[in-house]
Amino acid sequence: MAKRGNRVQVILECTEHKDSGKPGTSRYITTKNKRNTPDRIELKKYNPILRKMTVHKEIK
Repeated sequence: MAKRGNRVQVILECTEHKDSGKPGTSRYITTKNKRNTPDRIELKKYNPILRKMTVHKEIK
Protein backbone atom coordinates (compact mmCIF):
# COMPACT_ATOMS: atom_id res chain seq x y z
CA MET A 1 0.00 0.00 0.00
CA ALA A 2 1.37 3.40 -0.97
CA LYS A 3 0.97 6.29 1.45
CA ARG A 4 -0.93 9.28 0.25
CA GLY A 5 1.34 12.29 0.66
CA ASN A 6 0.83 15.98 1.33
CA ARG A 7 3.01 17.05 -1.59
CA VAL A 8 1.38 18.65 -4.63
CA GLN A 9 2.80 19.89 -7.92
CA VAL A 10 2.75 23.65 -8.44
CA ILE A 11 3.69 25.91 -11.36
CA LEU A 12 5.81 29.01 -10.76
CA GLU A 13 5.55 31.88 -13.27
CA CYS A 14 7.76 34.97 -13.60
CA THR A 15 6.22 38.24 -12.41
CA GLU A 16 8.50 40.62 -14.37
CA HIS A 17 8.20 38.92 -17.75
CA LYS A 18 4.72 40.28 -18.60
CA ASP A 19 5.89 43.90 -18.25
CA SER A 20 9.05 43.38 -20.35
CA GLY A 21 7.18 42.96 -23.64
CA LYS A 22 9.37 40.05 -24.75
CA PRO A 23 7.68 36.93 -26.19
CA GLY A 24 7.48 33.67 -24.25
CA THR A 25 7.10 32.83 -20.58
CA SER A 26 9.37 31.64 -17.80
CA ARG A 27 7.71 28.82 -15.86
CA TYR A 28 9.03 26.19 -13.48
CA ILE A 29 7.30 23.09 -12.09
CA THR A 30 8.06 22.12 -8.49
CA THR A 31 6.39 20.48 -5.51
CA LYS A 32 5.39 21.80 -2.12
CA ASN A 33 4.01 20.38 1.09
CA LYS A 34 0.42 21.59 1.29
CA ARG A 35 0.27 21.03 5.07
CA ASN A 36 3.33 23.17 5.88
CA THR A 37 2.78 25.91 3.26
CA PRO A 38 -0.93 26.37 2.50
CA ASP A 39 -0.33 29.84 1.00
CA ARG A 40 1.04 30.49 -2.48
CA ILE A 41 4.83 30.44 -2.64
CA GLU A 42 7.26 32.95 -4.14
CA LEU A 43 10.79 31.95 -5.10
CA LYS A 44 13.65 33.72 -6.85
CA LYS A 45 14.44 31.73 -9.99
CA TYR A 46 16.50 32.39 -13.13
CA ASN A 47 14.61 33.76 -16.13
CA PRO A 48 16.57 32.74 -19.25
CA ILE A 49 14.74 35.20 -21.51
CA LEU A 50 15.50 38.23 -19.32
CA ARG A 51 18.87 36.70 -18.28
CA LYS A 52 18.52 37.54 -14.60
CA MET A 53 17.10 36.26 -11.31
CA THR A 54 13.44 37.27 -10.88
CA VAL A 55 10.59 36.50 -8.47
CA HIS A 56 8.38 33.63 -9.60
CA LYS A 57 4.94 33.21 -8.02
CA GLU A 58 2.74 30.15 -7.80
CA ILE A 59 -0.16 30.12 -10.28
CA LYS A 60 -3.25 27.94 -10.24
